[in-house]
Amino acid sequence: MVSICFYFQVHQPYRLRNYSVFDIGRNNDYFFHDKNREVLRKVAKKCYLPTNKLMLKMLNSCPELKVSYSFSGVVLDQFEEYCPDVLRSFQNLVDTGQVEVLDETYHHSLAFLYSKEEFKEQVRMHRNKIREIFSYSPDIFRNTELIYNNELAKFVEGMGYKGILAEGADHILGWRSPNFLYKPVTCSAIKLLLKNYKLSDDIAFRFSNKGWKEHPLTVPKYAKWINSINGNGNVANLFMDYETFGEHQWADTGIFRFLEALPAELLKHPHNNFMTPSEICSRYEPVSELDIHNLISWADVERDLSAWLGNNMQKSSLSKIYEIEEDVKKLGNEKLIDSWRKLQTSDHFYYMCTKWFSDGDVHKYFNPYGSPYDSFIAYMNILNDINSRLAAFKSDEIQEMPVVR
Repeated sequence: MVSICFYFQVHQPYRLRNYSVFDIGRNNDYFFHDKNREVLRKVAKKCYLPTNKLMLKMLNSCPELKVSYSFSGVVLDQFEEYCPDVLRSFQNLVDTGQVEVLDETYHHSLAFLYSKEEFKEQVRMHRNKIREIFSYSPDIFRNTELIYNNELAKFVEGMGYKGILAEGADHILGWRSPNFLYKPVTCSAIKLLLKNYKLSDDIAFRFSNKGWKEHPLTVPKYAKWINSINGNGNVANLFMDYETFGEHQWADTGIFRFLEALPAELLKHPHNNFMTPSEICSRYEPVSELDIHNLISWADVERDLSAWLGNNMQKSSLSKIYEIEEDVKKLGNEKLIDSWRKLQTSDHFYYMCTKWFSDGDVHKYFNPYGSPYDSFIAYMNILNDINSRLAAFKSDEIQEMPVVR
């Protein structure tokens, strides 16, 4: 028996303005509102709306089909502000009862690496947002960009989740297969679902690549690869960005026809079915423990954190945004706290990446900056403005303190 698990990530950041040194102390509106609206509506037209329309048709016509989604809190906020029709279309999918919604950090952040308390707060915020919009309480957790290690698994288990997602990277699996459930070595109950990155990336990245030896990717060919897992695994975890459909892979590549035909072809095999992550956790037991001490992710060929922490610009800006956590929260200004949290979104540091080799085109996607250095300069200018506001508050606080004689 092979249970096919579709998981789609839905996320768009609040991109930053090209904030200059001359804005410091004069303008505390840090976000590129026009660009954010433009990008979201563009992706909605090419991906979210047509894919959701097709997905609803597929779910209604195939009761056996199950899929799962994770939405960052910041993309849900933007749906509410710029594209409420997209939000309604996702609500319609969840209302079918065939869709599972996962939890993550609200701001698609790297908070777990720098502040466990902020991480917990963002997960709490996300959980409340999912309950508010979808009337749903998630049981499965996925961290930003599938960043994962033993410590995270233990921490998330303590928060009550029964499953967690991670990348099935070769360097951590070795001879093992991603097509089984595992137990994190540090945990007693939570189960680990690993992405089959080869099968996932065949759709997400290679589908329209005419230089790929398997091009064109047909539905029967892909179903044959899935079918071959029978006898060699329990699950086929197909994890990818939802923007794969219509945005990364344009409609004229045939991606929508492929998606529509895939479930029926997979169900031709008598031992195939579809399950959500929580159903998989209930149905299957881990085959062994898995010890993942070093942090991994689903990004780039390295499957590590170098996409966000690969150079000194990224390391410096990330450390500095969390250094001011106590002062920002102490001030209690809700608008400033909201801006500070939006500045934690991983995309800002991704745009500072200087790896311009095989992964270069990926890092340029939806990037509003001409270079990683432009991104870093704008980000640090914003941080300098926030620090000047915090310093002004401290100065006022000192002046108001009573004189002790």
